[in-house]
Amino acid sequence: MKRKIHLLAAVVATLCIAVFFISTIIVELFGSLDMIAAIKSLIVTPGLFILIPAMVIVGGSGFSLGKSRKGRLVNVKKKRMPFIALNGLFILTPCAIFLSIWATSGIFDTAFYIVQGIELVAGAVNLVLMGLNMRDGLKMTGVGIPRFVKQPY
Repeated sequence: MKRKIHLLAAVVATLCIAVFFISTIIVELFGSLDMIAAIKSLIVTPGLFILIPAMVIVGGSGFSLGKSRKGRLVNVKKKRMPFIALNGLFILTPCAIFLSIWATSGIFDTAFYIVQGIELVAGAVNLVLMGLNMRDGLKMTGVGIPRFVKQPY
């Protein structure tokens, strides 16, 4: 049961970040300033209220599941998780909050777009790291990885 909860939380967290990332790019390219403000607001509420608990569940359940496991994949996953968590806590969350406040206030200045760029880079990094953790977790549980996914091992 713990594995299923871990997998579900990981999928929810990854999908949240992917949706935030993709919606930001689409609205920046094709949306109005009002649409940008709406997306930025939705990323914070309800977005962060879904993402943060999912990340806590992923971290806690992963830590619990990893206690009884040994090996290179477990160690690699354990090394990635603090970076994912710190990136989310100290870069992505503050960026999302500031961007939401600025966008809903109609402030679309240079600082807004610099923070937006930082958020997109940090989000992309977390997506890649979370994807790698999911791939390694699936390997550890014996679930097949599709052939089109490059196997570095």
